[in-house]
Amino acid sequence: MLTAVRATRCSLSYLRGFSTSAMDAMSGYMQANVVILPNHLADDFEAFCHSNPASLPLLYRSQSGETSCPPLARHADIRTDMSKYRVYEKGQLVKTVSSLQSYTDQARNASEQQDVHHSHQWSDMVCFYLGCSFGFEGRLKTAGVPIRNVEQGRNVSMYRTAVPCIPAGVFSCPVVVSMRPVPAAKLDAAVEVSHLSPLAHGAPVHIGDPALLGIQDLCRPDYGDRLELQPGDVPVFWACGVTAIEAILSSKPSLAFSHSPGSMFLTDILDSPSSTIAPPSDSRNTPSTKPNPELIPLCILVSHKPLLYSLASQRAVSRIRELERIIGEDPGQRGIQVLCTQDELLRSSLALSHSFSVAITTGFPTHYMHSPPDETDGPPGAIAMATMLLSLGKQVTMVTDRRALEMNQAIIDEAVKTGVLKTAIPLVTFEDCGPDAALHFLCHHGDPSKPRYDHLVAIERSGRAEDGNYYNMRGVNIKHLLDPIDDLFIAAKDIPGIITTGIGDGGNELGMGKLKEKVKNLMPNGSLIACDVPADYAITAGVSNWGGYAVACGLYLLHTCPSHQRYLKKGLGEEAPPPQEQLQDWIANLPSVDKEESFLSTLVRFGIRSGKTGNLAMEVDGLTFHPTHSDLITRLLEVTRGSTSQSP
Repeated sequence: MLTAVRATRCSLSYLRGFSTSAMDAMSGYMQANVVILPNHLADDFEAFCHSNPASLPLLYRSQSGETSCPPLARHADIRTDMSKYRVYEKGQLVKTVSSLQSYTDQARNASEQQDVHHSHQWSDMVCFYLGCSFGFEGRLKTAGVPIRNVEQGRNVSMYRTAVPCIPAGVFSCPVVVSMRPVPAAKLDAAVEVSHLSPLAHGAPVHIGDPALLGIQDLCRPDYGDRLELQPGDVPVFWACGVTAIEAILSSKPSLAFSHSPGSMFLTDILDSPSSTIAPPSDSRNTPSTKPNPELIPLCILVSHKPLLYSLASQRAVSRIRELERIIGEDPGQRGIQVLCTQDELLRSSLALSHSFSVAITTGFPTHYMHSPPDETDGPPGAIAMATMLLSLGKQVTMVTDRRALEMNQAIIDEAVKTGVLKTAIPLVTFEDCGPDAALHFLCHHGDPSKPRYDHLVAIERSGRAEDGNYYNMRGVNIKHLLDPIDDLFIAAKDIPGIITTGIGDGGNELGMGKLKEKVKNLMPNGSLIACDVPADYAITAGVSNWGGYAVACGLYLLHTCPSHQRYLKKGLGEEAPPPQEQLQDWIANLPSVDKEESFLSTLVRFGIRSGKTGNLAMEVDGLTFHPTHSDLITRLLEVTRGSTSQSP
């Protein structure tokens, strides 16, 4: 029997054929996907739900044979309360029905039993009610987010992805996602609304290019209807309860039922951030925890090619912005603050967090009269980024000049020996062997669809000027000391999936071409020395090393941010803080005063000099390690390590 509330909102699929005002009658109430399985599979499926909470947020597990669900709806009967059900036998969809009333304790007829190896009575069946994203559509509308599927009178589009769920028992299948087009200007609102509905799949698991999920054609959904994107819309993907149907298909139970996609079970529970489900005392379910508003994610554009947005909590973003502010200080009074652009550190750190294989290059041979001609700015920041990336499980390669190969290999070996670098990393050179040399260096077999690296980082690396030469800040051409590593950044612009970052403190460094006009107009000798080669992100700092330290700290903040980690993992796995052992390893691989002082002393022993003064001393760009650099590192760590007691 339906309550008055539920009777007026009986079927999502039915109402979708009517006006938006009819749909409004549905909005504001939690809806549920439903899966009904034989009881010998129930424990496995519950474990499967807990391992994949974004796709399968478990609202209620019934007792065997139970047709009601007291925590969700009064007087419910799951056999009749949805407009369409799917019936599966041995993992095959055999029919769609409007009621399960015939599947009762009475024996099924003989012909049906012959088609099923093991006949189940209703008393053998367990119902699982799973959260559904339809419930938050009303609040999306209230937040000013257009609901394209409602506007177009269609069901949402749902796609089978190439992302595998975490298996449990007999259950394993790909993640299914639902897609709603959202205007770019409304992404933050859509993320916030859905984040505050964790029982309705929570925040999106992907925003941007569908190919990154293995979806080849948005026009051909696996479930639901095709939706038309309007100009300015971005495809936004939420984990979807139809994943449960894929689990049925792959596990092949002798008999199973599910809702028909779009025909949901409607609860009596208002959909709001304050709503909770209080299960009966004998239920296996546990009460839900309310989301922490401080962890509401912000949506940040990371890449145009391919299109990718990322998520990070407001707290993490605020701290990374504070890191950026600190490294933008200019104790050397070089005027670098005019080049600073907000959120370059944030976007670069997010892109690196999404990366798998990173190539880092450094080397500015400003002291052309000395041997070696290199300076102490660059290598420390490069090693700081490398060791944090290694700690996070990324592949890291260093790219250097042929003239400095032997020296830099020895420096890397010493960094590993002294504990400054987590482990040895490949050190390679790039030689210009023809027009496709950069493409073959960056991609397997020169195939742009198979890049070796997905991020290139240059820190305090001399950059090619407009006239093809390389200049130090005094305007001296040092081209003869450099290999054409700039060509890698130029080639990367045409290879989808490779993002580039440049870190500099004067405007003549590789990647600072993004700021070329500012450098020409505002920096000393700018019209001559300005780098002509841009990077996707140009991080400016009072000293370039500081930019490397900030990237390492930013990566730590992102990997201790639950919102960002959930997004990286596509909502897979139980949401929990990182294991203590892993957290301690990340902390150990942050820059520290002791490690950076040790590494600087190593550089000095190799004859590497301070950039501004040429002194063979414990200084960088004319600023002594104590107190200038040591104090700045301490401040960066204070901002960063505040995240260990309170998750960002």
